[in-house]
Amino acid sequence: MTFTSFTSLPSPRRIARRAMLCTALSVSMALGACASFKLPFVQAQGTDPVALAQGAGAPETFRLANGMDVLVIPDHRAPVVTHMVWYRVGAADEVAGKTGIAHFLEHLMFKGTDKIAPGEFSKTVARNGGQDNAFTNYDYTGYFQSIAKDRLPLVMEMEADRMTNLKLTDKEVLPERDVVLEELRMRIENEPLAELQSKMNAALYGGSPYGRDVIGYKAEVAALSTQDALDWYRRYYTPKNAVLIVAGDITGAELKPLAEKYYGTIKDYAPTHEQVRPAVVWPQSPKRITMHDERVQAPSWLRFYPAPSSADLGPRASAAMDVLAEILGGGTTSRLYQALVVRDRKLTAVQSWYEGDQIGSGSFGLYALPRVGGSVADAEKAVDDELAKFLASDITDEELTRARSQLAAGAIYARDRQRTMAMAYGSGLMTGLSPEDIYTWPDAIRAVTAEDVRDAAAHVLDARHAVTGELLPSAAPREARP
Repeated sequence: MTFTSFTSLPSPRRIARRAMLCTALSVSMALGACASFKLPFVQAQGTDPVALAQGAGAPETFRLANGMDVLVIPDHRAPVVTHMVWYRVGAADEVAGKTGIAHFLEHLMFKGTDKIAPGEFSKTVARNGGQDNAFTNYDYTGYFQSIAKDRLPLVMEMEADRMTNLKLTDKEVLPERDVVLEELRMRIENEPLAELQSKMNAALYGGSPYGRDVIGYKAEVAALSTQDALDWYRRYYTPKNAVLIVAGDITGAELKPLAEKYYGTIKDYAPTHEQVRPAVVWPQSPKRITMHDERVQAPSWLRFYPAPSSADLGPRASAAMDVLAEILGGGTTSRLYQALVVRDRKLTAVQSWYEGDQIGSGSFGLYALPRVGGSVADAEKAVDDELAKFLASDITDEELTRARSQLAAGAIYARDRQRTMAMAYGSGLMTGLSPEDIYTWPDAIRAVTAEDVRDAAAHVLDARHAVTGELLPSAAPREARP
């Protein structure tokens, strides 16, 4: 079973906030989004909480002769490694009529080569004590294995093999297409909140490819063919369009001869792929999506605001967006939680997040659960009233310090897993950030001022261009609004 992104929301970029939000919203497969985030790993200093979030050293980078980029993240606590190959292609690169092909090929990459029979890739990894999986998002597709260091050459050989020698016939492809269609039913059609997100995304991003689900449109997925998959594979799965990331008990000097042996000999036979995204035309007036569903027991409320991407904002302004989300609705000490859950008891949960890990555009989101017996209309008014107060008030030194410390604590938590480190760097590199941007993230957080946060809030908290979503039980009538 592959680890796949179907929706881009909700998805705060820091792992601690992602875990809370994805659990709270019960969206079982917003996974690619819940795994896409930036995290710094730089040399620790003293006991400052931001410094404590930093790791043992900067990543090393080099490029193979065929154009394949390589990034090494040292982590010598255990003799294990996480090996990843990322391709600079995802659902946003698909053309009309072929949506879902990026995710579909991700599935098909496990179907075998002349050397490895269908299904044997994962079995081989498991027999050697490792784990493997894959993921698809709007701007990238990736494959990884976590395994003992002495087994690294094995997984590199297998991954390099399927980069060029994938064998596909209707016998393997058509049944897997049915599997993907069943996933679409399970993860979108059978998940009311995911379906609402899908509709809100479409309303927010309009004709942009970010406005459709990563898994694609059902009718188009059902029509995908073996030739479609092969065409996609041959066009995009080339060394120059790939990045090798290895995190763990290894150095660049150790990895380079292995990378040259297994990947460096692969010829780059396709034209260079430039990921160009059309400018997003944001909503010119507020939009509202209301869904009634018999499976819903309690109502919920969402709002998505247009926002720039992290890469477009730059490190400091992007960090300010994260600090804004933390102060506003990042946890139980946040403004919205304290006011609406603790003090006024109008909500049972509230959360905010900034999602900037896309090429050229992002979003800022809010989520609220009304109190038991409460209405979505009352919840929305309560949130809007508190937002107005927030925009008219000062940000205290205590709030700023706490938010920065909480972001650092999330980084400390994420540092415990090699895969998290590799995902952090990979998702950032794929969406326009440099290793230096990711490496120096704590410095960007340190530099954020109250004025930076205020500017960020003024920039994104504009309901005139936002999309609001309501998920209601089927028996509930549409609530009257002024």
